[in-house]
Amino acid sequence: MSWAQFNRETGVDDRSSRPAHRSTGWPDGAAEPRRGTAEPRRGTAALAAGVCTLAGGVAVILAVDAGPSPGFAGYVSEAGASTSPSVWTYRLGLLGIAAGLLLLAVALPPALRLAAGLLVPSGLATVMSAGVSCRSGCPLPPFDRTTLADLVHGGASIAAVAGTVFAVLAVALTPGAAPALRRLATVAAVFAVPLSLAAGVALLAVGRGLLTGTVERLLLLDLAAWGVATAIALGLLRPSATSGPGDPLRPDRADDPPTGPEM
Repeated sequence: MSWAQFNRETGVDDRSSRPAHRSTGWPDGAAEPRRGTAEPRRGTAALAAGVCTLAGGVAVILAVDAGPSPGFAGYVSEAGASTSPSVWTYRLGLLGIAAGLLLLAVALPPALRLAAGLLVPSGLATVMSAGVSCRSGCPLPPFDRTTLADLVHGGASIAAVAGTVFAVLAVALTPGAAPALRRLATVAAVFAVPLSLAAGVALLAVGRGLLTGTVERLLLLDLAAWGVATAIALGLLRPSATSGPGDPLRPDRADDPPTGPEM
């Protein structure tokens, strides 16, 4: 029996009794709710984060190479000292990295709110590190006499690195995160955790020197690589590959209303 015949025999209005559309599950003339409106914004933010982090990292490398202590013997921050010839290249590089951290926080899916919350203060601390220069050699306690600017710069730099390391751990340990993102974070954490511990011990026990400089550079390289790789994964992979279960980015229609009966 067709719906027209059914309506004529029962007197039921055709518009009120018409079944849901077979292809979308929504009545004819009704607009299907928009899904994944945040997905394009996250993808754009992710790709922008990757570009900013990569460009900022390259600028910092060039600044360190042209700075007062080329090689691995000095702190990375020495390239941003007020008397360094590469101070502005270093500052611009840090600002690029800060933008990358903040954009990556925006690009992370809702399941990774903790990691995003850690990246935001890390990005802001990086901005502070870029804005406040240390003196030549970037003296830090307990081996050197320091000024307020030295302490602010050093403290902001340490806070930025520590926050990023904890963000990596948060991604790796979040059960609801996408497997692709967890794998990238796990690989980064395998290097970041021991390097962080080694950097802290070297800073307090050895001070400025080849050991501290080498460990610091390896740690920063690991974190920068994680940021770029995660940004690429978020920006280029399909939503189903980067979103955890229940995440609105997944192209999942299990919660769609059932389609109407077929006659």
